[in-house]
Amino acid sequence: MAYPINLARIVALFEGLPDAEKRESLISYADSAVRQEPREGESFDLEDIRKDEECTDTVGIFLSVTPEAGSSFRVTLGPQVQTLTRAMTTILCKGLAGVSPQDVIDVPADFVPKIVGADLVRQRSQTVYYILTRMKSAARVWLNRNREAHLEPLAQPASGIIPPKES
Repeated sequence: MAYPINLARIVALFEGLPDAEKRESLISYADSAVRQEPREGESFDLEDIRKDEECTDTVGIFLSVTPEAGSSFRVTLGPQVQTLTRAMTTILCKGLAGVSPQDVIDVPADFVPKIVGADLVRQRSQTVYYILTRMKSAARVWLNRNREAHLEPLAQPASGIIPPKES
């Protein structure tokens, strides 16, 4: 699968940078993570706030999905969350904006080393994939809930008539 267009643009930007500039860009993206937090008045279809072993602090994933705009993620990060995780938060919120939940799930993770570089992936393997994993999980939960909501009415007899028992 090809990357969503916004993510593809970010990947292309990083692929063309030398390592020193990649680090500077990652720091810049990390500094922008606060802008990915939920805004006053926003409502979400799914909220998942928790502290996992893989991360140094609490992370909240907020997902809203509309047919017109696709998926929109907002993320809250506790103060102990590392710089690389903060950078990936901004990259993923921007890169996955507007895609369907299924496309979020289908995004291959092979773009991560292209952005952060192979050395950081080796050093921080769990960290660099953590936010992507959480976003994919949120999209999967949303899809499952959406499917169940559409199947429930089908489980009820449409007319309220109970078919006769066979003898």
